[in-house]
Amino acid sequence: MKSVPLTAYNRTQVKRTGSKKVRAASRVPAVIYGRKVQPQSLELNLREVQDTLHRSVGATMLVDLSVTGDARPNRLALLQDVQHHPLTGKILHVDFHEVAVDEKVTITVPVETVGEAIGTRSGGGVLEHVLFKIKVTGLPKDLPEAIHVDVSALDIGMAIHLGEIVLPAGVEAIGNKKVTVIAVAAPLTEAQETAATEAAGGAAAQPEMLKEKKEEGAAGAAPAAAAKGAAPAKGAAPAAGAKGAAPAAAKGGDKKK
Repeated sequence: MKSVPLTAYNRTQVKRTGSKKVRAASRVPAVIYGRKVQPQSLELNLREVQDTLHRSVGATMLVDLSVTGDARPNRLALLQDVQHHPLTGKILHVDFHEVAVDEKVTITVPVETVGEAIGTRSGGGVLEHVLFKIKVTGLPKDLPEAIHVDVSALDIGMAIHLGEIVLPAGVEAIGNKKVTVIAVAAPLTEAQETAATEAAGGAAAQPEMLKEKKEEGAAGAAPAAAAKGAAPAKGAAPAAGAKGAAPAAAKGGDKKK
């Protein structure tokens, strides 16, 4: 990995209000830390940081920091993290991890495919990119910015595993070497496509069916609730035979004695 030069300055205003003042001056608050050093607050020129990030291939970048006015002006560091504003995308903060030239470090690098697989070109197969990033370890100068994998020889049913990826000298992949990184799957048959389409359509229609049933149940429950135990209208005579209703008078009534 080729290092990129970047100028930094000591930052004395470390509180929240101080960070706002730094950003108002078109600079970016930053911090550098490492296994053998104490964290140190820095600030960077916004335009220079933007230009540096535009030249980056992957998420990790090796930087030659030149810290102006510091007892240790030259630092080799990995660009560990960049925080952006969620709405404007403006750079808010940068984290650096200081490393030593002769000390191995572990980073995550992107995996990019090169060429067109024979299984997709002539057999109608589907290229499956299973792992887009992998972890590697090595000396800072030996680490790649990205890993390019040639998939031209892949036919249907074939795969490239982690242990089969060719890495630069001195760099080793971390993880299960039998894990599939890239593969070519067979194309779906007409029956499989139909089944998948029907399954997707059935899943989409199910909530509507449940909703209709719920609405029907709610509509049927209203008359039932009205009939069961419903209070009679004011002034209306209770229904014959209803519980609590007065018995009807005998035909002709009682004669006076």
